[in-house]
Amino acid sequence: MAASDHVADRVPETLVRPGPRERLRSLPGEALGDEELLVAILGTGGAGRSVHDLAALVLDHIGGVEALAGMAVEGLQTIAGIGPSKAARLVAAVELGRRALTRPLPRGKRLLASRDVDAALRPRLARAAVEHFLAIPLDAKNRPMGEIRIAVGGLSACPVHPADVFRPLLQRAASGVVFVHNHPSGSPDPSPEDRALTVRLVRAGALLGVRVLDHVIIGHEGYFSFLDAGWMTDLEDDECP
Repeated sequence: MAASDHVADRVPETLVRPGPRERLRSLPGEALGDEELLVAILGTGGAGRSVHDLAALVLDHIGGVEALAGMAVEGLQTIAGIGPSKAARLVAAVELGRRALTRPLPRGKRLLASRDVDAALRPRLARAAVEHFLAIPLDAKNRPMGEIRIAVGGLSACPVHPADVFRPLLQRAASGVVFVHNHPSGSPDPSPEDRALTVRLVRAGALLGVRVLDHVIIGHEGYFSFLDAGWMTDLEDDECP
């Protein structure tokens, strides 16, 4: 066998098939598989593994790429070969993806349906690891005036004080508001605490001249709208525990 044949046998695989980063230069991102995209983000291997083996290990450990959306730096660092830098890189990539997909509620255009609220906030909230409680202030024509983060953390029985909720709404001279929060459990079904909190906020809004139009709950299984369910007209008569 000629010497040139031995050289051909030893051609590195990277010369035969470009790596993910090289492929991304000429192909759209959707052309790459989950593992390839993870390889492109990680860059190098670790703990005696190649970067491809490490990417496969990460996906196997967390149960698929979808689970990355709920992972924090601390959790990723429990995987052999994933240190603080790689973990932070993965979390940052997921957050950038969320922000790129988030479609802000357009100012100057009336808010007409709960599905618009869900479409705007689902990429950010549907798989969030903790609960976020937001307020969308509206002008007199039901046009969004931005977004206010009221609280981050667990929701229990009526935990959000109306004063903390309506102070920033009054500062923005909001005529109405839509409240939004997420359920990390995945199910958007409202709990008794969700209903009790909504009762208090509806009553406080009525006293302060800020109409509560809806309360939307987002989970990765779907969303729930108090308005669509026909509950908003009944809440002022409910008793809050």
